[in-house]
Amino acid sequence: METKQNNIKFRFIDLFAGIGGIRIPFEKLGGKCVFTSEWDKFCQITYQFNFGDCPHGDITKTDEKRIPDHDILLAGFPCQPFSIAGVSKKKSLGREHGFKDRKQGNLFFDIVRILKKKRPKAFLLENVKNLKSHDGGRTYQVIESALQNLDYNLFAKVIDAADYVPQHRERIIIVGFRKDIFPEIEFEFPDAEARKTDIADILEKDVDRKYTLSDKLWKYLRDYAKKHREKGNGFGFGLINPAEDSTTRTLSARYYKDGSEILIKQHRKNPRRLTPRECARLMGFPDNFKIPVSDNQAYKQFGNAVVIPVIEAVAKEMTSAIENYGQNIQKTPKLEYVKNKIGEYRPGTLCPEVSV
Repeated sequence: METKQNNIKFRFIDLFAGIGGIRIPFEKLGGKCVFTSEWDKFCQITYQFNFGDCPHGDITKTDEKRIPDHDILLAGFPCQPFSIAGVSKKKSLGREHGFKDRKQGNLFFDIVRILKKKRPKAFLLENVKNLKSHDGGRTYQVIESALQNLDYNLFAKVIDAADYVPQHRERIIIVGFRKDIFPEIEFEFPDAEARKTDIADILEKDVDRKYTLSDKLWKYLRDYAKKHREKGNGFGFGLINPAEDSTTRTLSARYYKDGSEILIKQHRKNPRRLTPRECARLMGFPDNFKIPVSDNQAYKQFGNAVVIPVIEAVAKEMTSAIENYGQNIQKTPKLEYVKNKIGEYRPGTLCPEVSV
């Protein structure tokens, strides 16, 4: 996945980076990643294997003054405090959600402090569609107000990935441009594309039988679905017939538990889960993207990832709007060095105990 870049058009940072799904399209468009942050150690391994960079750790402990100057800030900040499933789970456990979730809910304000200090020309944020309606819309009002108070023009839209990949996955994209540089910028989100792939196109031909559900698990899922149908609930598994169906439900980070939201029908056999590579394809990752972790970790990582073609389509509109405005993004200067727990951060630094 590592790319050689000779003509760098702009610099960006990759926050809450996960496994780098937002980074890929911005690099493809000529950007240079000068800083990245991700606290999960397994995501760090996958990121390292694919980009050669070890992400900085906990962003809450990162001094914003030490982050290199950049043109665009990218962040897919944690969605669990705002997602429908995440909120329901936290409520059932008597836990706080949204901004009251001290561990994850307040991470948005780390983005705010970095924007305030570094003043990039633009930013892109990604989250679940429920962000707009969470807490009666008050959560989004706080986010919108905080970003507008930093003097950025804001644009937001909920986009369904089904226009790009064979998966229904609605996510909100928030794009901002500095008012003092782009006071009247013309930006529009991309129009829906004619999807080029269906479920059958992403499936592997020879799949290990370990992905086929056991009789016990398949019976449990059918009984569970029947029980909820009788109660009038919509809970149940999602069974896909590749010969007839074109799209799946949303792939989630809990897919490793039983695979129930996306099961592939098989001839004279129990259904099977998607393989990690099929999950990668469902999210738009290229086949040369390395998967160095266990299946369970891979399912979590792709379930939490962004759909790359969606981000690429928005990124093209962003960079086009900037270029057409007549503001030339400066070439990348010599990169600054940032100290963290891992040591001296720079592109190419290896994570501890990780060999590529």
